[in-house]
Amino acid sequence: MTHTSSWFVTPPFSVIAPHTPSIAADDAPGPRRALVLAGGGMRVAYQAGAIRALAEAGLRFAHGDGTSGGTINLAMLLSGVPPAEMCDRWRTLDPKAFASPTSIEEYLKLPNAMALGDADGVTGTVFPHLGIDVGRVRAARGIDGTFNVCNFTRKTAEAIPHTDIDLDLLVAGISLPIFMPPVRARGATWTDAVWIKDANLLEAVRRGADEIWLVWCIGNTPTYYPGAFRQYVHMIEMSACGVLHEELRRIAEINQDVAFGERPYGRTRPVVLHVIKPRTALPLDPDFFFGRVDARTLVALGYLDAVRYLDAMRAEGVPLTPEATQMQDEPLGITFRETMAGPFALGVDDPKAGAAAGERAATTLTMHATVTVHDVQRFVADPTHTGELVGEIDFPPLGTGIPARAGVFRLFSAGGTPGLKYMVYELGFQHDGRRYYLAGKKEVRNDAGLDMLSDTTTLFTRLHEGDDANGPVVGAGVLHLDMGDFAKLMSTIRPVGARSMTEGAEAVMTFSRFFAGQLIDSYGGAVGRMMGGGA
Repeated sequence: MTHTSSWFVTPPFSVIAPHTPSIAADDAPGPRRALVLAGGGMRVAYQAGAIRALAEAGLRFAHGDGTSGGTINLAMLLSGVPPAEMCDRWRTLDPKAFASPTSIEEYLKLPNAMALGDADGVTGTVFPHLGIDVGRVRAARGIDGTFNVCNFTRKTAEAIPHTDIDLDLLVAGISLPIFMPPVRARGATWTDAVWIKDANLLEAVRRGADEIWLVWCIGNTPTYYPGAFRQYVHMIEMSACGVLHEELRRIAEINQDVAFGERPYGRTRPVVLHVIKPRTALPLDPDFFFGRVDARTLVALGYLDAVRYLDAMRAEGVPLTPEATQMQDEPLGITFRETMAGPFALGVDDPKAGAAAGERAATTLTMHATVTVHDVQRFVADPTHTGELVGEIDFPPLGTGIPARAGVFRLFSAGGTPGLKYMVYELGFQHDGRRYYLAGKKEVRNDAGLDMLSDTTTLFTRLHEGDDANGPVVGAGVLHLDMGDFAKLMSTIRPVGARSMTEGAEAVMTFSRFFAGQLIDSYGGAVGRMMGGGA
């Protein structure tokens, strides 16, 4: 099986001018760092956000390693795609492009077909959209790259140097058995290496890494879920985590040898491990494929988790134990996505005045937000009704696709005066080294007329300098949720942490009852009239 599709600008073995990727350490002084990008299917869009945060923090790497889905992001970096552009490319990629039906002849062989799909969507759409160019990967300088691929013939995981990678092996690196066929190349059969290895930390050690920065996407929670597909995923998790834990144990032994004065691999100081990981397991690929989560959310989560780690990190890194990648179990809750946009202006401190100035100048601010209620019962019982908000800001005077460093969501929190409640949306972000905090409120109260729809879709917003809403106001405006976006919001509501469809339905129903009850409390009979229920 050979892939030499016409999307190559130049043949994979032609001479391309050497280039230095933006994350490459080149000859910079300081500790030798390795960036290890583990697998995780299409969910590795998460890694793009994490890489952006690491790059913004000034981290550069002498070695980059990718396995399974992580090879996609490594190939993007070595192709010269900057981290911020990586995020843009993931946001605009249709995940359905990963799915490419195989031939009718192959389906007629079921149950003995080689795979459910083929690589045409990957080579024809995914790789070119993400900016992956094998010739440029091979020509990258200032960083050593390794792509881990399973040599099925030998049952080994082989780290292919970036100077020796080709399209066949790049495709093989994400050819998960059952879903994509193996690749025949170089006298052997090749597949995704995830069953043998999902993160090659020891390759980084062998190449002299003093610090290993691991971006981990595979789930690692205590809960064992029912259902054949989830248990197939558990098999991958057990294999990936099991091998990782063995590598961590081996690195701990190497560090101990160094402490005793020995020099394993010529080392004179211990290896430090830093881990960027989700706090709870990321949604699975079917959720991404069918739109229950989107790349924008995954990118924003990766960025936020990396920022949190960088803010709290210790010089000695994390312990080399199985807990290094362990995540919390997700309590039963719900999530939804919401996009609000409206006129906005700098140099104004009143939202209505800012909206008027923004209309005159034709400047619009858009907030892309994903709200997660991690424990719906606790959320309902909490007087502040606080959830988590992750997202991004588009505001041309500052930039587009600006990821949030912090986020707060509150629903129907007390407004301080009788009859007033707030829906609070707040996102903190950074631009040109300066911190900003976007604080918005929807004012929920029953004024004269049928104002419920306007109240619950209008966000009065101020932009503050600093890390919270106490900083000086530098801009203001009014954002709106139009009916089209409201319909999209409703379609994105889904449960999280559910072990069954029944549990999931209960979570959504609990949230819906709370929401409706709060509206009735604020607007009384107007709720029924708005919903067509009469007086």
